[in-house]
Amino acid sequence: MKDRLEVSETQREQFRKEGYFILERVLPDHFLELLRGECQHFIDAKDAEMSAQGDEQQGITQKGKRYFIANCFRQQPRLRRFLFSELMADVCRATLGDTAYLFWEQYVVKGAGGTSFSWHQDSGYVGDPDHKPYLTCWCALDDMNEANGTVHLMPFSHVGIRTWVKHVRDEASNDLVGYYGKDPGITVECPAGSIAVFTSYNFHASGPNTTDALRRVYLAQYSCEPIRRGEELWGNAEALLVDGEYVTTGLTPPALEPKTPP
Repeated sequence: MKDRLEVSETQREQFRKEGYFILERVLPDHFLELLRGECQHFIDAKDAEMSAQGDEQQGITQKGKRYFIANCFRQQPRLRRFLFSELMADVCRATLGDTAYLFWEQYVVKGAGGTSFSWHQDSGYVGDPDHKPYLTCWCALDDMNEANGTVHLMPFSHVGIRTWVKHVRDEASNDLVGYYGKDPGITVECPAGSIAVFTSYNFHASGPNTTDALRRVYLAQYSCEPIRRGEELWGNAEALLVDGEYVTTGLTPPALEPKTPP
């Protein structure tokens, strides 16, 4: 049986008004096992790389504390089964519309004692105001709660901002920060296998992981058109939906890859 997903009209309306909705327990076991199974491999590889270079921090990754490991699907093609699944096509169809491209993917993991992450828009890391908002699918690989540093998500109505905002880099953490207000947003507490779906214009942040276990998230991000800076392609632009139809070309690696990641 093929993996499909029904997004309700209530969820679609909330997305239009507030920029987000939560899908609880929607990842089939085989996808959850796949995403969990590859996660530790990429953490171990990143630790080895940082040890070899004598680094405790690379960009916004802090060894042992928090990891942002991107473009894993290029090294492990099995991840394409999820990224280009009919399930994700259903999510994109309900949010982006009839055309969707894989833009970016990454593991976001907090170790025991892992640090917080500042208020930002995902679009703030693109750094170019001239792009349409894209879609973030924040896939919980573990039960998520305040104790292990789940995400806090800002509905549009809380701040009244629906556009790209220029971010400022925090010199200590390397985080880009776009919001300094006191609104805590909503706390996404959900079981493993859930997906928080939100636009790249929604501010979000996360607290520290105060537990002794990993807090693992897999991010799958999709855009309604290729995202470019001038003539250069940012990230990826592999089709998932074309004119409303699910396409399967992304299930195998393309012959040509984009030049520059965001």
